Amino acid sequence: MTHKTTEKEFLDIFNRLKGESGTHSPSLTDLLGECQFLKINIDACFLSNPYATDLFFEYLNNEVIQTNKLRNILEFYPSQNRSIAKSLSRQIDIEAKNIFIGNGAIEIIQAVFHQFATGRTLINIPTFSSYYEFIKNPQNIIFNQLKKEENYKLNIVEYIKIVKEQMPDTVVLINPNNPDGNFIDSKQLELLLLELVDIKNIILDESFVHFATNEEGDYQLISSDKLISKYPNLILIKSLSKDFGIAGVRCGYAIMNEEKVNTLLNNGYLWNSNGIAEYFFRLYTQSDFFEKYNNIRIRYILETQEFHRQLKKIPNIKIYSSQANFFLIELLNGKSASSVQAQLLYRYGIYVRNCEDKIGLDGEFLRIASRTLEQNMIIISALKDIL
Repeated sequence: MTHKTTEKEFLDIFNRLKGESGTHSPSLTDLLGECQFLKINIDACFLSNPYATDLFFEYLNNEVIQTNKLRNILEFYPSQNRSIAKSLSRQIDIEAKNIFIGNGAIEIIQAVFHQFATGRTLINIPTFSSYYEFIKNPQNIIFNQLKKEENYKLNIVEYIKIVKEQMPDTVVLINPNNPDGNFIDSKQLELLLLELVDIKNIILDESFVHFATNEEGDYQLISSDKLISKYPNLILIKSLSKDFGIAGVRCGYAIMNEEKVNTLLNNGYLWNSNGIAEYFFRLYTQSDFFEKYNNIRIRYILETQEFHRQLKKIPNIKIYSSQANFFLIELLNGKSASSVQAQLLYRYGIYVRNCEDKIGLDGEFLRIASRTLEQNMIIISALKDIL
């Protein structure tokens, strides 16, 4: 008789895999490899727009697979970094000399820190852990603890004061922030940049900005890329994994002054993209693709807003406001985040992010990504059952 893995046994396996993954969640491949009994129905840990993934695959299938062009993409070298930047520049209306193409945003973060952030770095917490993990000397990290009583929202006036007192070499801002989804609007951001002109590097990560709405509450695309010409100390980082749902392709780019781009290109980033990534970057410039993408982007935002309204109806939890495609949830009924995460995965096949390893969070927190409307309702039902 085959032994059925109990929930407790599964939790032990999962905790071991989590320990091996460091400050990131175990991949689905690792999970399913160790837990073959497990069925993943909904991945609400990964922060992507599933409708965008469908759109990309539709184009990939029609333009590459069905036309037998996939072999060329696999067999031949992709274009060099500068060539892909030239293609992308037409879509985002930024000169190619200011664009650095990355093998995902994570490569860009690492490259920027190792080349430019040589002194002290001020980082708000909680935040994406790679920003402090890539700093070579931990003594160079200055943590700015965001206040729980202010819902981890950045107080711009206080922040400017702290930066001027500490005078770090580099500051890091994620907008919207991960894991809470708080957003700095354009007026506050401009004030911040004006006040911090003497800081060597201002890293602004806008990986989730396609999910945000502006001060008018409409759904126009938001970006700070045009500020690069005005503020040469600004380094804008953009992941394409989240908004376009293509984490497996590894696409990201940064916008920065020409000197910084040249420094990176002269230090080992000539062919750092793969053929599928280059195909996506060139697809990104097609007007028909981008028009379809923008329509599903707005649809996804509307469904995410509905997800937030439904989450707020669940007792025993606190839902933090978010301008991203995920929500930070605090458990208030004494249950641990690890146990709720395991129950969701074991009983329902729903994978969410346990935030117990996030520096700067005080309490039991989960981060849950918005998926399709149907999947979101399944998540709501499972949370109600468990909580």
